[in-house]
Amino acid sequence: MAIKSIHQQILDNLTTSVILLDNQLFITYMNPAAEMLLQASIRRLKGKAVYEWLVFSEEDLELMRDALTSLHPYSKREARLMNAMGQELLIDYSVNLSPTLGLLLEVQARDRLLRIEREEELLSRHATARSLVRGLAHEIKNPLGGIRGAAQLLERELTDVELHDYTRVIIDEADRLRNLVDRLLGPHKLPHLEMVNIHAILERVCHLVRAESEEKISLTRDYDPSIPEFSGDKEQLIQAILNIVRNAMQALHESATENPSITIKTRALRQMTLGTERHRLVCSIEIIDNGPGIPEELASTIFYPMVTGRAEGSGLGLSIAQAIINRHRGLIECTTEPGQTRFHLLIPLEQNHEYKR
Repeated sequence: MAIKSIHQQILDNLTTSVILLDNQLFITYMNPAAEMLLQASIRRLKGKAVYEWLVFSEEDLELMRDALTSLHPYSKREARLMNAMGQELLIDYSVNLSPTLGLLLEVQARDRLLRIEREEELLSRHATARSLVRGLAHEIKNPLGGIRGAAQLLERELTDVELHDYTRVIIDEADRLRNLVDRLLGPHKLPHLEMVNIHAILERVCHLVRAESEEKISLTRDYDPSIPEFSGDKEQLIQAILNIVRNAMQALHESATENPSITIKTRALRQMTLGTERHRLVCSIEIIDNGPGIPEELASTIFYPMVTGRAEGSGLGLSIAQAIINRHRGLIECTTEPGQTRFHLLIPLEQNHEYKR
């Protein structure tokens, strides 16, 4: 029993998906990594055909059936499959045979490795940008305070009241620049951590957006009710999500998209790696609009401060959103093409994680 328990722990902690099939290619066992790949639990899939949940080509299925009779293992590299949720997967997989156990399918998600590399790069670039902004903010705010103070002293010394208009311009512009720098730095208040329900936050955002858009944009909600509450700053999370949904709403309005729509989708994902940290359970929030998409030249820099494709945009909304989600040990990704832009927010659900400053 002790050996069996050790083997079970090893299988449970593998990042490689392990699926055991019988002679009919029906699932008899899956480890947690395989449950994540197929987006369903072993309790639900046990006794079901694997090809109903992981779409192989007819050629691949024939190879598996032949392997059951020939007992010859084989491997395939960079195979493109589809899971039952409609997600395309790029995988390497190996098929091994056991006369007593059946067919053992080992799957290594190549797209997962590519995603980890992309996430590490995204987090690194964002951290670099934040450090640069903090340095610039410090250098800007110090002389601004001096300029503002000097203008106030000058105003007191001027006997001609008409000249006060000029000192007032200096003071007002100094204040405007200071406020801009504060916005560049993002939320600076200490976090108010409490147990939050992500769907209550999303409903608040939907209510605000529906009022702002005068219900001219179709809002579709696809929620996973199994997502538990987690520790976070409610107001900051509302701000982050609202910034993204507002961006989508403005893009739809400015492009005069026919039948404009925004879909908000939530899912609980297991055994996810964000950057270099692996998390047992992650809250996934997807915000999808059917607008024109983000211009190619901006797509890789949209989370940088002051980057915007709109003439009247500040370029701060997405940067602030990314900073807030980063403080919750998560991140935001974006994929875009004409007709569909998808922002994907990933937030770990561990109850005792520390809030990143």
